[in-house]
This record gives sequence, structure tokens and C-alpha cells, in this order.
Amino acid sequence: MANDLGLAFYITIGSIAFIISKIILTVLLYKRWKRKNMIYEDGFSRGKMVMFRSPLLQSLTSDVFLKKTLKLSNKDIIGAGGYGTVYRLTINETMAFAVKKLNRGPPDRDTGFERELEVMGDIKHRNIVNLLGYCTTPYYNLLIYELMPNGSLDAFLHGKARESKILDWPTRYKIAVGAARGVAYLHHDCIPHIIHRDIKSSNILLDQNMEPRVSDFGLATLMEPDKTHVSTLVAGTFGYLAPEYFDTGRATAKGDVYSFGVVLLELLTGKKPTDEAFLEEGTKLVHG
Repeated sequence: MANDLGLAFYITIGSIAFIISKIILTVLLYKRWKRKNMIYEDGFSRGKMVMFRSPLLQSLTSDVFLKKTLKLSNKDIIGAGGYGTVYRLTINETMAFAVKKLNRGPPDRDTGFERELEVMGDIKHRNIVNLLGYCTTPYYNLLIYELMPNGSLDAFLHGKARESKILDWPTRYKIAVGAARGVAYLHHDCIPHIIHRDIKSSNILLDQNMEPRVSDFGLATLMEPDKTHVSTLVAGTFGYLAPEYFDTGRATAKGDVYSFGVVLLELLTGKKPTDEAFLEEGTKLVHG
């Protein structure tokens, strides 16, 4: 009887010690996360703003940022896609950001939004666009990115930027190599690995030195390290999709590589995958 009581005592003490250690660990992790991020609650918009620790944001207050976002209009739009609209948010003469506005919709979209934040906040690579923070409100969510002053590769190849500056071959080579490094980082070095699912020239942005940055993870799917694919609804852009993904809805890293190959052909030829010349001939860039 005494032995049973003693055993029960030690089990109880051990259980209590285990629970206390878990509580302490949770508190320490929370404090570490809070040190890493600056959190602001806004009573006016009933929103929350989280800014990751960054030299770019040290002098920025939530009030200034939120007031500026409320004044965004169509003239500030610099891009748009199926998952949201991107605005140029100018704080002052020396500070500007790219803000992706996502309308709050079904719960599954909010889940995807939170998943994106959990991963993107920790991704730091010279060929990946950095997520600097985010803002949530009852009506929309905002993702705050660093602004890429030279816009997208698509604009340089097909848009107004083409008229003012032609991409020479050394620059095209630098863009191809840098973008490849960014995609490889997502596939192999991120935990969990990331399948982008929408690699295209408009999602490759260019910084002030024409260094490429892979962007737009609104469509990104996270893949566990022990899995080779994820099955989802088909998403992406016509002309860049791998045939097997379009047929099966199976998103894989190989599908991203196919899409990146289309971007390389686009860099070499200067033609879009859906160029009218290909449509007239009944073919496409990959088979042209």
C-alpha cells in the first residue's frame, strides 16, 4: 500500500512538473514572438496590425499606416490578381510599400491567409519578396511587402517599361538565375516546403538593381516534407500550367519547374505564352 502511494505521489509530481514546464515554454515562446513582432490594435477600424521587426518599419506608427491605407484609391493600384489587389502605399518621400488587399471571404480563404503569414514572416532570401507585416480588419486583410521599384518582369517584356528600357542579355541572364534560386529556395530550403503554383513573369519582381524577387504567395500551397504533392483545385495562369497539373489538379514542385521553363522561353523570345501569333498557328510558346 505504501509503495502504491509513493508511486502515485511521484507520478503526480512528475505530471505537475511536466505541465509547469510546458506553460513556461509557451510563455517564453510567446514573449520571443512578441519581441520579434510589433502588434497594434486599432479601435477605429477594429483591426489588428502586426509588423515584423525590420529597419524599414522602425519609424512607422500604426496610426500613420492605417490612415494611409484608408485613403488608397484606384490611382494607387499597381497590380491585381485572382486573390487580391496590390496598391502602392506612399508614407512619405522616402518610404513606400506594396500592400496586397484581400477581401475577407469564406473561412477557407482566411485559413489560407493565416497559413501564408506563418510561413512568409520567416522567409528571408535575396530572391524572395519580403513580407514586412500584415493587418486584419472585419472587412479585409492586408499584406505589407517591400516595394520593388522596377515593377515586374512582365512589364519589362510586354508593358510600358519595354518602351523606356530594353533588357540586355546579361540582365536577362541575371534575372533567370536569380529567379531560379528563389524557386529552389521555396522547394528545398523552406520547412514546410512551398509549391508556388503560379510562377509567371508578372510574379517575378525587380528591385532597384534589377535583381529578381519571386512574389505572390496567395496561391502558394504548403507541402509537408514527407509528401511529394498536394491535391487541390486547379489554380494558376493559362499558358504557364504544366499539362499534368491542368489534367489532374496535382500540384508538384515539377509543375513549378515547368512554369519556370515557360518564363525562360518568355525571356528568350520576348513573347507571352498566349501571344496571338501562337494562337493563329494553333500552337503555343512551349511547342512553337
